[in-house]
Amino acid sequence: MRTRAAVLCGAAVALAGTVTAAPAQASAPRADTAPATELTWTKCGTKKYPALQCASLKVPLDHTKPRGRQITLALSRVPHTAKTYQGPLLVNPGGPGGSGLTLAGFVASTLPEEVAAQYDVIGFDPRGVGKSEPALDCRPGYFTPARPDSVPGTPAVERANLTRAKAFAEACGEKHADVLPYIDTVSTARDMDRIRRALGARRINYFGYSYGTYLGAVYAKLHPQRVRRAVLDSVVDPAGVWYEANLAQDVAFDERHRAFMAWVARHHDTYGLGTDPEQVEAAWYAMRAELARKPAGGTVGAAELEDTFLPGAYYNGYWPYLAEAFSAYAVDKDTEPLVEVYEDYGAVDAAGDNNYGVYTAVQCRDARWPRDWERWRADNWEVFAKAPFMTWNNAWYNAPCAFWPTRSRHPLPVANRLLPPVLLFQATGDAATPYRGAERVHRLLRGSSLVVEEGGGNHGVTLSGNACLDGHLTAYLRDGTVPRGDGGVDAVCAAQPDPKPLSGKSVAPTRGATLHGLLGFRD
Repeated sequence: MRTRAAVLCGAAVALAGTVTAAPAQASAPRADTAPATELTWTKCGTKKYPALQCASLKVPLDHTKPRGRQITLALSRVPHTAKTYQGPLLVNPGGPGGSGLTLAGFVASTLPEEVAAQYDVIGFDPRGVGKSEPALDCRPGYFTPARPDSVPGTPAVERANLTRAKAFAEACGEKHADVLPYIDTVSTARDMDRIRRALGARRINYFGYSYGTYLGAVYAKLHPQRVRRAVLDSVVDPAGVWYEANLAQDVAFDERHRAFMAWVARHHDTYGLGTDPEQVEAAWYAMRAELARKPAGGTVGAAELEDTFLPGAYYNGYWPYLAEAFSAYAVDKDTEPLVEVYEDYGAVDAAGDNNYGVYTAVQCRDARWPRDWERWRADNWEVFAKAPFMTWNNAWYNAPCAFWPTRSRHPLPVANRLLPPVLLFQATGDAATPYRGAERVHRLLRGSSLVVEEGGGNHGVTLSGNACLDGHLTAYLRDGTVPRGDGGVDAVCAAQPDPKPLSGKSVAPTRGATLHGLLGFRD
């Protein structure tokens, strides 16, 4: 996962003062036991989110040994201000490996004020992430450009990529052998229950995007009696965790990339790349071939080009910027805009190195992966034949799992009949978490409701500007109201229009752009 947004709690505009938390006196039920740990909240507001507070919590590294070694989780909070208090709302941006500290500020400021005011919105850096300690730092600079071509067209290119993947797995094992067996979804879900106890809450509310939907489903399986409400946006298919899920992504990413090519073709007058989507796509792959031979600015090779354009498969708000760089290179032979968008969307900084370390640690530990590279080679060439855009790039991103130093767990079944109504949101054209995953989870979580964004292709659709979707979210968080249909889908919302080409005027960041900066990529 590549997360460009900075972790803001404890940095930027830190304000003096501390607040010692006690269980809130309000209309939500009190905890059945006293908080296991008293949290001391420090003001850490920023210009954008001035109400943020931060704290830390010790939890067991190994939850089967609660008195053993402890690690530290970084927490954030926007406290409730209304007389009516509905308890804590834990938020997670996905990943695995995403920081949730700033997401708490975004959610609290983007929900309708009268609804947000009834919750303590709680963000956290999961174990291994960001400001939590210890934070994984497996192989700094792993994505330093220019990397080998992702498509292993020769044995030498395949060997180069395999060597990199093996080296990453070995480095992670050498640096973090003591913690890697405990960096996984189940352990993170148990951490969430420690957060609940520290907050003094009998039950939690939960709001997760992308991988955060799987984390929420696992928490609900482990602690169904502790769930008050849960929102799952852009839903992971638990049947594919995680090898098959990535192969399914490859096909969906290719379809979404072709949707972008069609959008560029519709705006030929702006970009000059042709009116036929196939013509535009041919120009893109020609650009890729040229960059494989000669990286733009010495940094944007074929692999980096894929990294740069992948965010467009998550959020169409990036399309105008990507299209301008594409046109500048293909039409005007100007490499500078391409290097700029790579720096904006594709480059991986130190926070991204940490995110990737946790991503691999969780995914490799959560479920079994093939250890025979022949299987990877055969499967990925088969998918590549019909979906060339990201298949091999995605394969190498996950390839350390073929050599991971810890043993893998069996995924926890998430089917659940013990929950209050859970609210699911899903775009029909979402590439990162394809639609069938939401259908499956809707069946597995008895009594859940599924709200679909028909014709949408973005990943992470609530609080991104769609008033219909946000209306359902608001009603649920206000009083638990869920839509009920007479079939598999309970409510349908129309997708927002595709973006328009840039006008040359400076544009203020939209809610969607802000959200997707926090969610990052590579879920």
